[in-house]
Amino acid sequence: MSAQDNIVFSLFLIFSGAAILSTVALWTRQSLLVGYMILGLILGPSVLNWFSDASEISQIGEIGIIFLLFLLGLHLEPQNLLHMFRKATGVALVSSLVFMALGVIVARIFSFTWPESWIIGAAMMFSSTIIGLKLLPTTILHHQHTGEVMISVLLMQDLIAIISLVLLQGEQLGGVSLSTILLLIIALPALLLVAFIMERWILRPLLARFDQVQEYLFLIAIGWCLGMAELATLFKLSAEIGAFIGGVAIAASPIARFIAESLKPLRDFFLVMFFFAVGAEFDIFSLKIIIIPALVLTAITILVKPWTFKYLLRWSGESKKVSWEAGVRLAQGSEFSLLLASMAAGSQIISNNAFSLIQAMTMLSFIISSYWVVMRYPTPLAFKENLRRD
Repeated sequence: MSAQDNIVFSLFLIFSGAAILSTVALWTRQSLLVGYMILGLILGPSVLNWFSDASEISQIGEIGIIFLLFLLGLHLEPQNLLHMFRKATGVALVSSLVFMALGVIVARIFSFTWPESWIIGAAMMFSSTIIGLKLLPTTILHHQHTGEVMISVLLMQDLIAIISLVLLQGEQLGGVSLSTILLLIIALPALLLVAFIMERWILRPLLARFDQVQEYLFLIAIGWCLGMAELATLFKLSAEIGAFIGGVAIAASPIARFIAESLKPLRDFFLVMFFFAVGAEFDIFSLKIIIIPALVLTAITILVKPWTFKYLLRWSGESKKVSWEAGVRLAQGSEFSLLLASMAAGSQIISNNAFSLIQAMTMLSFIISSYWVVMRYPTPLAFKENLRRD
């Protein structure tokens, strides 16, 4: 009998194992996400086979991505959007095109199909919002300019990721034809309109009336997030896009910050499941086929991204020190790369080998990037005491 036949035992294995490997990860100055994925790899079909089918865990874990996008939307107030567009649009767009082109070229060199190459290229565009922010000390995040620069670039990348998911959604609907594009052009504004109408005439009065009952606010936030996710599926969009729009719709609310803080533990619970499933779904035996392109893409991610961001940020007016540090902190793959690859594999747009390639590149870049950052810059996990205090 496999572990997932008993849900309590499954959760025990996942979270107890995650606690153990998280301890190891923190001791070795690694991101916790790496520990979750390694745990999935150990317990999954490739090693112990205690979770012979990680699809159910993966579906539960995708709720974490829904909450992640909802929380990202909560931080996109209109005034912040305008500032972000002025600050980071050029840097994010040019860097994304550079990384996509490199990814496509490498994929074609190793004989992947054109659809697979485009997905691999798209997966190369993004840096990890979770790792980027979790390796920033509070002082940098709130008081220093490096944090502001990073967050601007990451938020612009998140918007590009949303557009990529929309395009992939169009491919799932039968190809990015004119009718599909028109459907998406109509669906997105319609969903936005419904979200802002509901926020103005239903959600806002309820929040104003009962804002002193924190449990009620917590329930309303979850219901709104998941409700918008389901509404998006009715509009033929993905649940993740709906959650993002739901967050944007209430970003200007006075209690948006409280909602963001209260939902973080719930988001983290489901993200453990998501990254565990990523590791469990990884086919370790595919490494003999994809190891060389995976190493090439990882090298590009670790070595080319810092220099690209450095020159683009210098061009935008940032100092040499800030530009280089921000580039190093952004030199990894992303959870959006995994989500994009998972959606593409589920729709059979890419093969299992292409999916494994993106997974391997992302995991390797997480590990190497985390070590580079904690050895060189202030982080909560820094090797040196003076870096932990900065």
